[in-house]
Amino acid sequence: MDQKKEGGNKLSASFVIGAIALVFLAIGYQTALFMHRAAVLRIAESMDHPDTVYLVSGPASSGEFSCPGQFRSQGTRTERAGRARRSLSCRTYENFRFNPNTVSLEDLQRLGFSARQAEAIDNYRKKGGRFHRKEDFKKSYVVEDSVYRRLEEYMDIPKLDINAADSADFDALPGIGPFYAARMVSYRKELHGYSYPEQLMDIYRFDAEKYAGLADLIEVGPSEPYGLWTLPEDSLRKHPYIRSYAAHGIVVFRENNDADKLTVAALAEAGVLDPVLAPKLEKCRIAAP
Repeated sequence: MDQKKEGGNKLSASFVIGAIALVFLAIGYQTALFMHRAAVLRIAESMDHPDTVYLVSGPASSGEFSCPGQFRSQGTRTERAGRARRSLSCRTYENFRFNPNTVSLEDLQRLGFSARQAEAIDNYRKKGGRFHRKEDFKKSYVVEDSVYRRLEEYMDIPKLDINAADSADFDALPGIGPFYAARMVSYRKELHGYSYPEQLMDIYRFDAEKYAGLADLIEVGPSEPYGLWTLPEDSLRKHPYIRSYAAHGIVVFRENNDADKLTVAALAEAGVLDPVLAPKLEKCRIAAP
């Protein structure tokens, strides 16, 4: 009789332990499920203000894109969470030509960015950031790949006119610091304006590699033609391609030749110009005699 009672007590203890283990297992499962659902809900809620622009696939032509619905406005929280697993949020957008360096906050939102994303782009610009190439805009953390592909053909980033730029404009170019920016401005004064972009490589230590890094970002705008046939000798001496070596010879040459004979090629043929510098001067904008 005592042995049966003892066996019953042992069975009851095993049952209790098993029941407790089962309860803890069920609690753990429910906790994990709750945390998973909470995470999905947070995703659904954050879709209204994502850090990256997401648009569902649609036409890339100009005009507004019709969204199928928003997570926050339709269905229960559970239903919205379920849709969050399968789709991305969307918003209306327009396509139009724009310069990412100057486009307004309002127009950024018209292009499909949220107010928060537009402010992030504007803050980057206010801190001195600049989009030199279209690819630079793609690197922004608020621009998703599909959005960049939609906007790429609408981006217009004007080239920098090296005859109108100031030192700050030059400094903003890739690979150009304050030293080179100052030299680019001062050398332009010596030349009386750039005539062709490769003249930048005349600057000390401005090599072909540095030039290649910005060649597609610059252009040569208008400048006054150089007065080779009218400037006095002391002014001619200041030109990088003339200097004192040729200044006096140019004055003598133009005083003893008719206007139709006054060409850079004729100066070179007469031995007035340095044979290395003559081709560079010939490519410059020179006023007619």
